[in-house]
Amino acid sequence: TQARAGTRAALPGAPGRGGSSWPGAGRAGNLAALLQSSVGDEEPAAARRRPPQEGTVLLFPGQGSQFVGMGRGLLRYPNVGDMFRVAEKVLGYDLLSLCLRGPPAELDRTLHCQPAVFVASLAAVEKLHHQQPSVIENCVAAAGFSVGEFAALVFAGALDYTEALYAVKVRAEAMQKASEAIPSGMLSVIGRRESNYNFACLEAREHCKSLGIENPVCEVSNYLFPDSRVIAGHLQALEFLQENSRKYNFKRTKLLPVSGAFHTRLMESATEPLAEVLKSIEIQKPFICVYSNVDSKKYMHSKHIQRLLVKQLVSPVKWEQTMHAIYERKQGVEFPYTYEVGPGKQLGAILRNCNLKAWKLYKHIDVSEDEEAEET
Repeated sequence: TQARAGTRAALPGAPGRGGSSWPGAGRAGNLAALLQSSVGDEEPAAARRRPPQEGTVLLFPGQGSQFVGMGRGLLRYPNVGDMFRVAEKVLGYDLLSLCLRGPPAELDRTLHCQPAVFVASLAAVEKLHHQQPSVIENCVAAAGFSVGEFAALVFAGALDYTEALYAVKVRAEAMQKASEAIPSGMLSVIGRRESNYNFACLEAREHCKSLGIENPVCEVSNYLFPDSRVIAGHLQALEFLQENSRKYNFKRTKLLPVSGAFHTRLMESATEPLAEVLKSIEIQKPFICVYSNVDSKKYMHSKHIQRLLVKQLVSPVKWEQTMHAIYERKQGVEFPYTYEVGPGKQLGAILRNCNLKAWKLYKHIDVSEDEEAEET
């Protein structure tokens, strides 16, 4: 806590609730009115007042989207240098160098890539704010995939940047430790309409029991889009599913390059360290709608956020359900403009498979080379 307090004191202008780009701070005169009108309401006022096409939605990616070179095109924008300097103090290593130069094997480690994606995503928000401030001012909703949820909550003014980064650090280290305890992983599955994922997981668990594994884990950990799931658990269970994929009507299976079975009970040991740090930081009600991975519903208050961020570690990411919650509308009602802020375009690809009409108004904010020529 002392280190974190020192970081904030050393950089009073560092982004956070006081940063210029985020709804929790950057709406100047509108802020008090927005806060007042949303207190006690079930839905933030900004979401109710704006016609859909005038509103925007921001999506924040998760682990797996990182790549060496991300952040290169962002350093020219206000606050981004400060964000990486704060990160170095909070994390104890040079995150910018790791993002720009790697090595890839180090960047891809859970304990490094989660903070890296978090910072790069919020740096992309700074770029978007600089290029199109109206997108930020008109934002009515945000969602983040797994660790991306922390970035979405910072953007929405619910978490302070420095404190959220510290929580992400603790979360990433705890997940790395939990994943090293048991040989486990995640399997991406493209199925068919008749695929029965739960039955496949049940038989994979029975197979593990026959090998002498006690309390085997094999369950859906990510709902991505129709007929696409990620299944996580013991490696032996995932190998069984790959070998028997035809039986379960799986079109394609692929082991993901991650170190553990995230969003299953194999992450149980990571929940206590994260719960402890979330108790120690200030959480506020978001100024815009932020949707939870756990139940695909809007966060309503600070205790709700604190509880579900911990539960998220051991619960499936309901991203497909979240996309339906954000974009479901009556026929003839316009869709909002959507911006994916952070490395990769995976969330855009998922949106295309969930809702083609919504995807037609999707844009990605690049975090590597800038569109403008780099100044040398």
